[in-house]
Amino acid sequence: MPKYWMISNRLFRQGQPTHEIGKVSYWTTDDDKADTIDKWTSVSAAAFETQLKQAALAFPLVSQATAAAFTAQSGQPADAMPMLSQMAAHQEQKHVGFFIHGYNNGFTDAAQRYQQLTRDIYAGPDGLGLCISFDWPSLGSILGYLPDRDHAQACAADFTDILSRLHDWLLIKQKDAQNDPADACRAKISIIAHSMGNFLLHRAMGACWKRQNQPLAVSLVNQILMVAADVDNDLFEPGCQDSADGAALANLTYRVTALYTGRDSVLGASSGLKHFGTRRLGRSGLAVRPPTDSVSGRVDNVWDVDCSTFFPAQYDSIPLIDGIPIHGAYFVYPGTVTLMKEILKGIDRSALDARGLLKGNAWPQK
Repeated sequence: MPKYWMISNRLFRQGQPTHEIGKVSYWTTDDDKADTIDKWTSVSAAAFETQLKQAALAFPLVSQATAAAFTAQSGQPADAMPMLSQMAAHQEQKHVGFFIHGYNNGFTDAAQRYQQLTRDIYAGPDGLGLCISFDWPSLGSILGYLPDRDHAQACAADFTDILSRLHDWLLIKQKDAQNDPADACRAKISIIAHSMGNFLLHRAMGACWKRQNQPLAVSLVNQILMVAADVDNDLFEPGCQDSADGAALANLTYRVTALYTGRDSVLGASSGLKHFGTRRLGRSGLAVRPPTDSVSGRVDNVWDVDCSTFFPAQYDSIPLIDGIPIHGAYFVYPGTVTLMKEILKGIDRSALDARGLLKGNAWPQK
């Protein structure tokens, strides 16, 4: 099976990626430095889907993984402690993940970040499974923010199609599991979205929610990580301009986590160009903790983590460290990479706090 997977809706002109929207195309590669399109192999949608299903079917059933873990660690059979067995199964189940890059990322930058993320979180014996890059054509210009926002919204329709097909597949596997537990789905769906990729994500989730007639029969996504999200921080509040999308994110997902820092100068600068009445989620965190809704009064599966303490103080005086602004530092600092991996596993937030994973020690310096 391929190491790396990509779905792109960039227009390719003379074989090279552009910043224009084109038809959806599917790509795979085993090259660990595939930051140019010539390192990727174009495949048909059918071939991509077939390979992806085969890769997911190769993941172990969680019951098997859990039994093996109990036998190895305690000598106890899995059915001796059924509740702990279920908890372990949830955390050990493999993922089919998606990564949606952010604003001002050309093909090379997006591919490099995706491959690093895959190697650090999804690949290997201790990895979560496999990850697919959704590569959309950001215009890549600070002054082009407003048209880039339009670009992201236009690209969301293609990701909606992907989510809808996943939803239909999960319903099929849910019925299969009722007839034979061995036919149950072997992977959870997770999504990591960065910067304006979160705008594309919530637009796509909102459209999928409407298309599927707002179903509650299946949780489409297990974990969503909104990293440095360039979206309104009241997204999950009733009455905001994107409240329908926020409701879709919350209802179609088991847990949504927003990682933010008030030290993000990129979001601070961009807010001056397109401040639509609220603060940025990736700079200020949630407007209300926990968010509220008009039905239950609270949305307890959406939370945020202030990551300010993870990044060195130099970020406050030097715009770039090793060419990476704090806006993208979440993907390179071990503390935040570990945090992202543990969140995606489904570890409870109280357990993450007790283990000291929600705070770094790099800032402020004493």
